[in-house]
Amino acid sequence: MSITAKELAKQLGLSATAVSMALNNKAGVSTETRQMVIRAAEEAGFDFTKIKTSESISGIIYVIFYKASNAILSYTPIFDELYEGVKSECQKNKIGTRLVQFNEKTDDLNELFEELRLNDCIGIVLVGTEISKDTCQKFINLNIPLTLLDSYFESLDCNSVLINNSQGAYVATSYLIGITGKQPGYLQSSYNIYNFEARQEGYFKAIKENGMSKSRSIIHRLAPSIEDAMADMLEILDEGTDIAPSYFADNDMIAIGAIKAFKLRGYKVPDDIAIIGFDNISESRIIEPSLTTMDVPRTYIGQTAARQLISQLSTKTYHASKIEINTKMIKRLSHCL
Repeated sequence: MSITAKELAKQLGLSATAVSMALNNKAGVSTETRQMVIRAAEEAGFDFTKIKTSESISGIIYVIFYKASNAILSYTPIFDELYEGVKSECQKNKIGTRLVQFNEKTDDLNELFEELRLNDCIGIVLVGTEISKDTCQKFINLNIPLTLLDSYFESLDCNSVLINNSQGAYVATSYLIGITGKQPGYLQSSYNIYNFEARQEGYFKAIKENGMSKSRSIIHRLAPSIEDAMADMLEILDEGTDIAPSYFADNDMIAIGAIKAFKLRGYKVPDDIAIIGFDNISESRIIEPSLTTMDVPRTYIGQTAARQLISQLSTKTYHASKIEINTKMIKRLSHCL
């Protein structure tokens, strides 16, 4: 005769409710507890056919855009595409979604957590572009299945889906070296997030692999928005700072701001300076000259994050994974010397 859930709870020193949540893959217990219960049940010969299953998953997946400043998430089209990707994948599986925009400076995190606990939240896609590791851990501690989107932390136990930032920066920088035969500069964001750190890694990897010196790289730190990047670049140019023959920029807004500054000071792009951006935002097509950039398949990234979360909701065992989606270059006019 197989062991019952009640007997299993007594054997493990857990409540019957906790064991039921673990066996039925419901939120409310930690990943470690869930895995311990499943292993013990298997070893004790528990009859898993007694667990009621359903082809559909009932409840709502919350898509939370976590905003820590106005530096990055102020450009909403990027994040609209991410959300549409999540939403479309959830709709295929007949799962509802709810969009929440959380501002670290004005909103109460405990109130958000209370909403997640009390309402019909079965999972979270956390858009953590600007989130800190400590805050992300607080979300994980809710014991609600979670996928972290657009960021990654080595020490945290959760699924992560993000751009392959290093690959994109490496491809762009290597391409500039190939067409100019000279060491490209770097238009680096003055606001630091994981994505930009990874892009810096890709830039320097390309520099190193092409036999160039990291210390000879010309780097300008610019604010990651068009108008502020232009103001920062104008100040740099007016100071008479050395200028590189080409640049990789951390994002398109920095690249566009820099192009405007160069043009105001009499430089011709790309005749004097070639530039490649990152993100392929709509403005990159209409700036003069149009911006060569690394395209990010944002809808697909959102779909992938949703699939990861739905898979976690549908299975009893869980292994955290990191998925990086490659970028591809969109060649326009800002790089043609």
